[in-house]
Amino acid sequence: MAIPLLSYPPSSQNQRVAGYEVSGDEQPRNYTTAHLPSEVEINELIRSAYRQIFNEQQLLSSNRQVFLESQLRNRQITVKGFIRGLLLSETFRRRNYEPNSNYRFVQMCVQRVLGRDIYNEREKLAWSIVLATKGLEGFVDALLGSEEYVNNFGDDRIPYQRRRILPQRGQGDLPFARMPRYGADYRAKLEEIGYFSHEFKQYPWMSARGYRWSWQRPPYPKAYAIIAQTILYGGLAVIGLGAIAVALAAWGLISL
Repeated sequence: MAIPLLSYPPSSQNQRVAGYEVSGDEQPRNYTTAHLPSEVEINELIRSAYRQIFNEQQLLSSNRQVFLESQLRNRQITVKGFIRGLLLSETFRRRNYEPNSNYRFVQMCVQRVLGRDIYNEREKLAWSIVLATKGLEGFVDALLGSEEYVNNFGDDRIPYQRRRILPQRGQGDLPFARMPRYGADYRAKLEEIGYFSHEFKQYPWMSARGYRWSWQRPPYPKAYAIIAQTILYGGLAVIGLGAIAVALAAWGLISL
């Protein structure tokens, strides 16, 4: 028996306040397929979906889901189905789900899917229980099937950060893209294996602990560099002399 979503008290946030201002350039643009968009508009909608789900930090060609894009262009899936496919893709799992704890991942998904920040720690706990009991697919389906998502975005609209800019205030909410894709705990693991060390950046196939002896770690001792150069140039000289001897023998000038 699945555990129902725990109740949590919604706090007052910008998106919960009705807005009566006239939309301007600072307001988020709504991307939707409700009006049968053109090919150019479909391309903009797809880019907006990647930007919303993967954030600016992960707009990489390797994250593209070409099959999902083709289905969306041919109207085989809705925008909601395209968002679901991005959230369940292997690249999203590898870059966002696996490096984070359930609590942090829940916060990221609420921001990117529901277009707002979490209300409180109880909501974070409630959705984390859903993620732990139903898995990633069940959690994504619960978010996309929630009344909040259906009422604000439906089947044909790309999610966006709702009411980030308030004309009545000097400063609105910060964009969610400011949040790194992994937390301090995962960064500590990377630092432990030497991911941010000078050696790892220069030689990414080796970790800081990947050397058995201290002399193996770059930069190498000057004497070893001289020995390596001597062996290299000596070998080239032997090969060159051998090639000359073979040529002279072919012309009959010498015999081998």
